[in-house]
Amino acid sequence: MEFFRIKKDIPFMKYALLLNAVSFVTFALAVFFLFSRGLHLSVEFTGGTVMEVAYSQPAEIGKVRDTISKLGYQDVIVQNFGTSKDVMIRLPVQKGVTTAQQSEQVLTALKAQDAEVTLRRTEFVGPQVGDELMHSGLMALGMVILGIIIYLAFRFEWKFGVAAIIANLHDVIIILGFFAFFQWEFSLSVLAGVLAVLGYSVNESVVIFDRIREAFRKFRKLNTHEVIDHAITSTMSRTIITHASTEAMVLSMFFFGGPSLHYFALALTIGILFGIYSSVFVAAAIAMWLGVKREDLIKTSGKPASQDPNDPNSGAVV
Repeated sequence: MEFFRIKKDIPFMKYALLLNAVSFVTFALAVFFLFSRGLHLSVEFTGGTVMEVAYSQPAEIGKVRDTISKLGYQDVIVQNFGTSKDVMIRLPVQKGVTTAQQSEQVLTALKAQDAEVTLRRTEFVGPQVGDELMHSGLMALGMVILGIIIYLAFRFEWKFGVAAIIANLHDVIIILGFFAFFQWEFSLSVLAGVLAVLGYSVNESVVIFDRIREAFRKFRKLNTHEVIDHAITSTMSRTIITHASTEAMVLSMFFFGGPSLHYFALALTIGILFGIYSSVFVAAAIAMWLGVKREDLIKTSGKPASQDPNDPNSGAVV
C-alpha cells in the first residue's frame, strides 16, 4: 500500500558524509555520558526491599505509588501480581535503614490510607541479583547482535551485515546515552525496549537492503549511490506508514500507560526515531563506503536493462 509515490529519486547519499559526521558526534556524546554519568539503575539491578501487600478491594496502584513517594522514595516500583488485590513494592536501599524499618514505615503509610491492607511478606534482595540480571541482559544483547550479523551475512552480503550492525549499535548506544544524560531510571522494561529496538531497526535495514538488491538487478547502468538513492526513495511511503502507526501506539503507552510503561515507551520512541535515521543515513551509507556493488548480490546475465529508475516498466531479468 502506498499513500503517495515520489517520482524523482531523492539524493540521500549526497549528504551522507555530513549526516554521518553529525551521527558520529551524537554517538561520541552518548558514549561520553555513559562513562561520565553512568546509568541510573533501578531497584531490579541495585537491590533493595521487596514487599507484598494485599488489599480487600482491587488496589489503586497510582494512589499506592503516590503514598510511598511522599515518604521520600523516588525510585520505587509498584505493580500488581497475581490478582488486582495483590501489590508488589520494590524499595531502593537507604543508608542506615534496615529492611524491617523500611517495610514498617511503608506499611504504616498504607494503613493510614486503607486500614484493611495486610503485609504478606517482606525480604531483602541483594545487589548480586542485580549483577546477575545485568549479566543476563548483556548476554541477551550480545546474542541478538550476533544473530543479526549472521542473518544479514547469509541473506545479503557481509558488507550489509557490518553496515546494519554498526547502525543498530548506533541506535542502542544513543538510547543509553539519553538515559545516562537525563539520569532516567534504567529498568528491566527499558532493557526489553532496547532489545525490541534492535529487532525493529534491523527490519527497516532489511527492507532497504532488499530494495537495493532489487534495484541493482533492474538498473544495471546506475552507479551504487544512485541505486541506493532509488531504493530509499521507493520505500519512503512504506517507512512513513509503518513508523507513524508504530509511534502512535508507543505514544499512547507513553501518555496513558502510567509510570510503569513511561520509560519503556520513551526508549522505544528514541529508538524508532533514530532507527529511521540510521537505516537510511548510517547503514546504507556504510554499505556504500564498504564498496558494495552489483556483483556482490546477484550474478550478471548480460541482458540489457533500463537505466531509468523512474520508469515502472523498466528492468531486466537476471
